[in-house]
This record gives sequence, structure tokens and C-alpha cells, in this order.
Amino acid sequence: MSTPNGFPQHSGACVTRSTEGGAVQDLHAKKAGKAAKKEAGGNGVLTFEDPPSVDTSLNETLKLLPGELKAHMKIKSITPRPPRKPRLERAASLDEKSWRRWRRFRTSQESLTDPNETSSSNGSLQEASLSPPVRGRASPCQQNSLHSSPDASEAGPMGKSRGGTSDLGKRASEISSAFGGLLRGKAFAGGKPRLSQIMPARPLPPMEFNVASHTLRTANRIDSDCMDYRHYSQHKFGRVSSSLSDTRLHGNGMVCDNCSTDSMKSTFSLLTPIRSKDVRSRSYLEGSLLATGALLGAEELSRYFPDRNIGIFVATWNMQGQKELPVNLDDFLLPTDPDYAQDMYVIGVQEGCPDRREWEIRLQETLGPHYVMLYSAAHGVLYMSVFIRRDLIWFCSEVEYATVTTRIVSQIKTKGALGICFTFFGTSFLFITSHFTSGDSKVNERKLDYNKTIQALTLPKNVPDTNPYRSSSNDVTTRFDEVFWFGDFNFRLNKDRETVDSILNQNPETDVSKLLAYDQLTSEMSRGSIFKGFQEADINFRPSYKFDIGKDSYDTTSKQRTPSYTDRVVYRSRYRDDIHAVKYSSCPVIKTSDHRPVFALFRVKVRPGRDNIPLAAGQFDRELYLIGIKRRITRELQKRQEQKDQKSSSICSVS
Repeated sequence: MSTPNGFPQHSGACVTRSTEGGAVQDLHAKKAGKAAKKEAGGNGVLTFEDPPSVDTSLNETLKLLPGELKAHMKIKSITPRPPRKPRLERAASLDEKSWRRWRRFRTSQESLTDPNETSSSNGSLQEASLSPPVRGRASPCQQNSLHSSPDASEAGPMGKSRGGTSDLGKRASEISSAFGGLLRGKAFAGGKPRLSQIMPARPLPPMEFNVASHTLRTANRIDSDCMDYRHYSQHKFGRVSSSLSDTRLHGNGMVCDNCSTDSMKSTFSLLTPIRSKDVRSRSYLEGSLLATGALLGAEELSRYFPDRNIGIFVATWNMQGQKELPVNLDDFLLPTDPDYAQDMYVIGVQEGCPDRREWEIRLQETLGPHYVMLYSAAHGVLYMSVFIRRDLIWFCSEVEYATVTTRIVSQIKTKGALGICFTFFGTSFLFITSHFTSGDSKVNERKLDYNKTIQALTLPKNVPDTNPYRSSSNDVTTRFDEVFWFGDFNFRLNKDRETVDSILNQNPETDVSKLLAYDQLTSEMSRGSIFKGFQEADINFRPSYKFDIGKDSYDTTSKQRTPSYTDRVVYRSRYRDDIHAVKYSSCPVIKTSDHRPVFALFRVKVRPGRDNIPLAAGQFDRELYLIGIKRRITRELQKRQEQKDQKSSSICSVS
């Protein structure tokens, strides 16, 4: 006979005992099950045999029952249900795995508590006699046997069977209490106490995350467009700690802990992840100042410069036309006082060396691969080079330049001015290097050179003025936000040589306030006759002119020229406190000219800009960059070889 679902139907047996209380319990008989299987097997039909269950001890006890008790029992025929699909098989395997993992965790906790009593901690687990719960599907008779009534605990011939059932209940209660203690963070009874959490006696000092430059921290900033990337990845991939490929690592059986997973995920922190919809929607040259995604807007500026300040190095040097260049320019371009290099380097030269290209290569070699030459220009023997960090070339406009000759004969270009301008984000910059008329008493001629320069320097050309309402057609310095003017201005000290020497001998270090009282430029600026609106940082270095070449002594020739501050750096800004002078000094170690190089370090505030300006689009001198890098590595290899040869030559053998 078959059931409606196609399984063969056969008879089984269920043992029932009636009590005076009226509680009836059906117990599945093992012999009846086997008989049903044997009968069905005789008919040639494949039958189902119930799996062994907990009531086996009860069935064995039935053999020992006296005849009187068997007379009161009723045997009912039942039809077992067909087996269902093992839907909980996977869950059971997970529970077994979690049980084993929990036992290892428990053992390790007790081992950490007392490393010398590892065996006792393992024994405590054995004493608990806990085994993982076996999950399976019981037959209806098995369920009835497990849910016995309180009346079934009476003393009698079946006490042994009932005792086994109660032992199983105790076992289950022990398991539940054990897991409850684990969830509450408690140990088993008799187990070793866990180590208490160690708390610091006082709050830990705050950790400084910013170890990069104060001005440029591109690796530590996150684009606000992608601030929700963590939430997005958690929703998309299920867990934040997983990278895109760690599922394949786990699937292949590879050992992949959290550290290795995080190290793989760290590739996302080098460059900010960009979503596809942002790539589709982002565009430039819209003229937007605050819109999301603007190349020169506030969002991009804050990502590169959180404090909106950049570091600028400005230097001037009269090379006296010498062919010989210094062996090392590190002390000039990379002074040791500031902790970090600057974001922009602008170097102006008067009476430059005959080989201008060699000078630029030396600058690139010294600054190294982190910097590129944005632009360079020349006017006769006036040179100017602008280097910028390679990360920042995308935020510069086209670079423009103009020149002015202050000589009566314009073909002679030894005196004059050279200006370079561009816009960085939304701030316009103008750099001017000049060589004014020389002579101790020619102050008026130098003022004329200044006036001619500010009127004849035709800048800007194509780059729009960031604030045309504050500009003047008669003064080029009013048409830019930040202006730096540097060069050999040739202003002298109105004092004789003996007096100046005595002051220098009295104050050999940095107290030069007495000398500045005789400085022509300081006096003229205070009157407002030259460099109107400009400022100069405090001077705390010795006069930069005139030295004997290769020596630290001032002019010892028959002319006995008075030492003077001819080489200067001044600056002005449209907005108050936009420029802050950090350092103003000279470089006394470079002695190839009668002038000492003078440099100044500035922190300059930068504002966001609009994209509708002619962009430089990352343009720089690639050829110079490659030559400078090759020179740099060649120099390093030569230095290592020299050190190696020196060590080998210092070893002598004694025979």
C-alpha cells in the first residue's frame, strides 16, 4: 500500500502505558520498527528505517518488564511519515564548527590565565563532559518519549529508563547554562578566572596623524564626494573589512587574516576612489567657483590644502657672469631650518652664467623628482625659473611673461626687469626680478627704474584678472593678488667703509640694526617713493655685497666698496595678512660670486578659483626633468663609488 506522496506504507508499533492520572505516552518500539522493515523488505519494496534515537535505552528496558506490566500496555499500529529533506543539515554543521571553535577559544583563555596549568584547563573541559548537540529529526514517537509528563518519574520497574531521560535533560540544561555563561562573558564553574581588562592610568596622548607637509597632504585627504564610500562598500559587499578579492582567497583555502585583508584594501587609500556617476557628470571649464567637482574650486583646494596656505621659496642671486657654478646647491635651495620643502620655488638671477640651460639642469637636479619646472624665461642675462611640486601642475593657468629694459640703449639687456605671472587655483601671482642701476649715489636712477617697470610691464595678457576693480593700468603690481619682487636693487649703505666695518666687527652675528639705519632702500620705502604697498621681512643677516670671490672677506681691492644690502626680496598683497614671511636670510656657503644669494620663505593664502581660465593642463619641461633626474642618480652612484674606494684604500696589509 502506498501513501499519496508515493512512499510505501507499512505498519509500525508504538508502546503505550495508561496511568491513573490519565497521561498517555507513546514510545516507539525498536522491535516493531525492525519487524515492519523486515515485512516490507519481504514484499520487495525499499523501506525506511528510523535512525537510532535517545529512547533506545527505553526499548531495551521493555525487555525486562514483568508480565503484569506488559498486560496493561497497548500496542498500536502506526504509519511512519516519509523522511523529509535534511533542511537543517547545513545549520547542524555550522553549529558543530562553532562548538569546536568555542572549545578552542575556551582552552586558549584558560591557557592564557595560567600558562603552567594548560593540562588542568583542558581537564576542566573534560570534567564538564559537554558534547556538541546532535541535531536531527525525531519521529513522532521519539518526540512523545522526550516530552514525558511529571507522573512518569514515579518509582517502579521503569525507573532506570526514566532516569536516563532525566540525565539527558540535565545534560541539556548544562549545555544551555554553559552557553549562557559564555554569552554573558562568564567562565564555567571550576574554570580559571579570566584576566581583567587593563585600563591606562591616565588618558593616552593624542596621536598626530599628519606627518606630511603642512601645506600639501594629498595622501591624507578624502574627497568629500566619496565620504560615503565606507557605507556604500558595506551595503554593497556585506562587510567593510573585506576587499574585493578576499572572498576568492577564502574560497581557495588560503590563509587570509584581517591584516592581510586590510593591506590589500589599502590600495584604495592611495588614490581617492571615484564613482562612475562622478566620472560621467564631472566636467571643467564651467566657471563654477563652489560647485562640486570644479577643478579649481573650494572642494579641490581644501583637499590639497586644508589650511589654504602654500609654501613659496623666493631667491635672488647676482652670479657676476661666472661660468663656474657651485658644486652643491642644497644649502641654497634646501636650507635645513624649515622641516619641509616648499611647494613652489622661484629663482631669479642677475648677470647669469653664459649657459642658462646648465643652470636650469642644476636646479632640477637639486630639487629632485618631486618638482618640475613650470616655466622659465630670460631677458638678456636676467633669468627666472619657476619650479612647482608635480602634484600641483594641474591647478595652474597658462604662464605669461614680459620684460622691460631700463638702459638708455634697449639692445643692452644687462639692466631691466623680467616678470612671470600665472594663476594658481583662484589666486593670481606675479614674480618680478630686476637689476637696477648701480652706483652709491644713484638713488634717483633706481627709482626711475622702478617706475618704468611698473608702467611698462604688460601683464597679464590672456589670464583674466581675479579682481579688476582693484587694478590700475599704471601699476602692474595692482593687477595681481600676490606680488613678489626680488633682485639686485643696488641700494647701498650711506656710510663709509670704516664705520661699516667697525659695526660688523662689533656685531659679528646677526645684530645689524645699526647698519639698517643707513640703508637707502629702507629709507626710501618709509617715504613711499618706491615699492609702494610693499613690505620686507626683518633682516638678520650680514650684507650680501661685496665679497672677494671664494672668500668670506668683503672687498679688499683698491676700490674698497662699502658692504651693502643690494640683494633684496619684497612683497605685497591685495588682501591683508595673505603673505606671512617665515624666513629671510642669505647663503654664505656659495662663494663663486661677489654677491651672496638671498632667499625668503613665505606662507601664502590661496583662494578657490574658476575653471574658465586658460589652463596649463599639466605642462612642464619634460626634457629638463629627465636630464636632471639622470644627473642626480649619476651623482649618487659616483658618491657611493668614491666612498667604497675610500674604504678599500684605507685597508692595509701587514706582511
